[in-house]
Order: sequence, then C-alpha cells, then structure tokens
Amino acid sequence: MRQTAFQDAYPDDLSHCYGCGKNNEHGHQLKSYWANDSQDAEVSDLSATTCAKFTPAQYHTALPGFVYGGLLASLIDCHGTASASAIATRQARRVMTSTPALRFVTAALKVNYLAPTPIGVELAITGSFIEVKPKKVVVKVTIFANDTQCAEGEVIAVLMPETMSGS
Repeated sequence: MRQTAFQDAYPDDLSHCYGCGKNNEHGHQLKSYWANDSQDAEVSDLSATTCAKFTPAQYHTALPGFVYGGLLASLIDCHGTASASAIATRQARRVMTSTPALRFVTAALKVNYLAPTPIGVELAITGSFIEVKPKKVVVKVTIFANDTQCAEGEVIAVLMPETMSGS
C-alpha cells in the first residue's frame, strides 16, 4: 500500500504553497514520504529518513540543459518543512491528518550547490534529522541526479505561528 504524501495530509487551508501545495495548480506539487526503512520507525528514532522525487521541466532552466538553482532551494525548503511536520507529528504520537495540524515553516535555509543539475532527470531528494524539538526541527536535505549529489541544504523549521493560519 502506498503511503500518503505528507503534503496531501495537510488541511486544505494549509495546502497552497508554491513548492508543495496540493491546491496550487501552478506549483511544483512536491510529494514527500517516509523512506522505506523509516515508515514504521519508532517515535523516538531520529535516524528515520524521508524521500521525494521531482523531475525538472525545460522551463526550470538556468542555462540550456541545467536547472535553475532557485528550484533546488525550493525543493530543499519544501521537503525540509514537510519532513519537520512528519517527525513532529510522529513524536506527538499523532497521524498527519489530525487537527490541529503540526505545520512547520522555514526559519532559516542554507543551500550548497555541489554540481550542475541536469534538466529532465528525476531528482532524488532525501531528508534526515539533525535536531527535533516540539517547536523547532532541523533537517538536512540532499538532492541527487542519477548518482551525482547536486545540492545539499539545511532547513531550520519552526512550528507555524497561529498568525499564519488564516483563521
């Protein structure tokens, strides 16, 4: 049985993000999941990992044949905050669809570009946890094209303030 993407479990009013919102038809629609070995990990297991796939289109170009770096930053950002929401929800012994949603937003983003990223190649995105606290999660995110690591980043994600909920 296929897991539900973390982003697909967000309530509709929190699903408009350009990078990962299911309700943003113009966005990337990134979908993040627990990696196979992490799906049933223990609540306190910080060695759990997350994964996502994304194939850049021709319009994600910087130079002919290569991806614009802002796209990679966006993928790192969205996968990092989704991973933060997932681990916080797991540690709270809740399910992703429970309310109120434990939605995280980016407080800081660091990106290192390591190699040119080709367009049209499926990117493998992974997340691992550096720090997990109830209101702050630090996630390391890597992006590979084929067997080449193209980028890595660190996302400091914080629990979304109530002022952002729109209600």
